[in-house]
Amino acid sequence: MTVRIAIIGGTGVYDPSILDEVRQKRLETPFGPVWVKIGNYREREVAFVARHGEDHSVPPHLVNYRANIWGLKQLGVKSILATAAVGSLNPEMKPCQLVFVDQFLDFTKSRPQTFIEKGVVHLDMTDPYCPELRATLARAARELGLEHHTAGTYVCTEGPRFETPAEIRMFRQLGGDIVGMTSVPEVVLAREAGICYATIAMVTNFAAGISPNRLSHQEVVEVMAENTANLRRLVMRAIELLQPDRTCLCHETPLDPSAVK
Repeated sequence: MTVRIAIIGGTGVYDPSILDEVRQKRLETPFGPVWVKIGNYREREVAFVARHGEDHSVPPHLVNYRANIWGLKQLGVKSILATAAVGSLNPEMKPCQLVFVDQFLDFTKSRPQTFIEKGVVHLDMTDPYCPELRATLARAARELGLEHHTAGTYVCTEGPRFETPAEIRMFRQLGGDIVGMTSVPEVVLAREAGICYATIAMVTNFAAGISPNRLSHQEVVEVMAENTANLRRLVMRAIELLQPDRTCLCHETPLDPSAVK
């Protein structure tokens, strides 16, 4: 079985409801098992992984990112569309708008960042998020009339706590546009695995010190729930536009299986 397209569902996106004939498969990887749901959409096989588990029980700093990405690689996945709930540091990026990020700033602290545990490999990250997938998402958003930004810098923090206003001021000075807790190392591992990767970031709120209110996870979940339909429409249209067997520079990976534990 070969599956070329995958969705990684973040907060608020736990169910692959756009897919037909869904079946669940347990994949064994060098980094532990991962459960993947596989279904059909418009006669295309699509894999779905709930990043935080179907009941949102896995916090961002404990997600087994390596198992998730390795499992998708085993299936033959070449394109990943990953959803993420984010806070905004940029007044132009407002709640309920989408951001197709093109860069990241990594402030994670304790997560395994690579598959490679033998030898030395320096991975090029000039374009960490696939430009072709981002262009496809932007086209889909335009066709659907969804408010979106075609670029932005994602600040990834360790979590699970929210950031302090002082941290948010620092991130803004460094050029950050949005802040979340999951894009790194997911995007890095996808590149190591030779998989195109794009993040569909949904702005749920303004970050601490910018928002007039105290932050809560419930607020994030509620905004994501309100916008699930738009996310679903966007993903469906993007899948329709994607050629499953397309080639891309992202597929030229230095990863050698012998370098993995």
